Amino acid sequence: MSNKELVTSQDLISIIFDYVSKSSGLGWASKGDLDYTIIQKSDSKSVQIKKSELSDVLVRKDPEGREFVQINFVTGKKILLTDQLIGFKPQPFSDLDVSKLPRVVTTLDLLSVFEAIEESASTAEEKAEDTDMLKKVFNSILLGGEDIGLDLGVERTWLKRLAAVKIKTSA
Repeated sequence: MSNKELVTSQDLISIIFDYVSKSSGLGWASKGDLDYTIIQKSDSKSVQIKKSELSDVLVRKDPEGREFVQINFVTGKKILLTDQLIGFKPQPFSDLDVSKLPRVVTTLDLLSVFEAIEESASTAEEKAEDTDMLKKVFNSILLGGEDIGLDLGVERTWLKRLAAVKIKTSA
């Protein structure tokens, strides 16, 4: 690596660190000079950032004028950092039309969709196709989060537990 590449990657890390330090919902941890962790305080989810995997870091503004940071990785993956959350793209799942989902989702969306699944599954006029569609949305968000390195093992079990509870209550 040339000195220019080292300076550039350090500058990118500095932009991320400055933003995270000013945010109210994100935290920061480092493992030496090359590996960093951004922690989402609302649910303690975290994503690893390796200095060598950074392609670009952009400070942008949303339509309301609030700053956010877009982190582009050499792999083509992207994450967004807002004041409170780590955002990512949902991933294709089954026959779900991902273009109908928001372009950026968060782990909090997993909870919202799961609650909608619970509600849909518990109503007397339950439509199986509605519940199935919500499950596809849930899995799309889950896969998107895992794709950027979030540990969503607990969330992955939610649907299995819901199915087990439904079987027990209908027996």
